[in-house]
Amino acid sequence: MAAQTVSDAQWNHFHEVVNMSSRELRDWLGVDTEDAAGEAAGVAGVDAGPPADPEDRDLGRRVLDILGKRRTDLTRDDVDVMGHVVARVERLRGGLPEEPAAGTDRRRHRLMSMGHDPLRAG
Repeated sequence: MAAQTVSDAQWNHFHEVVNMSSRELRDWLGVDTEDAAGEAAGVAGVDAGPPADPEDRDLGRRVLDILGKRRTDLTRDDVDVMGHVVARVERLRGGLPEEPAAGTDRRRHRLMSMGHDPLRAG
């Protein structure tokens, strides 16, 4: 049996924070938000806005890689990225209420680039 590199708590927390499916995230990352509305990617309610932060998009690509792996195949680097994504999303969410709230388009785009849609409940 391979050594477990991620705790149950971290695994579950990551999958709570990353609330977009790998397909939704892949579609979202393929959208140039300067040229196309989110509707084109199947992401409802997203208006065209400023391009996402390149670091957020890079993290989004890493999230896609992680979502495509089995838990037992995660590397220590993957686990570090999971922790970084959770911390970054929680920081961007700030003090907004627990119920779905988008904030600004730019904020929602940044969060979605890392796999978190703030308008999705739960």
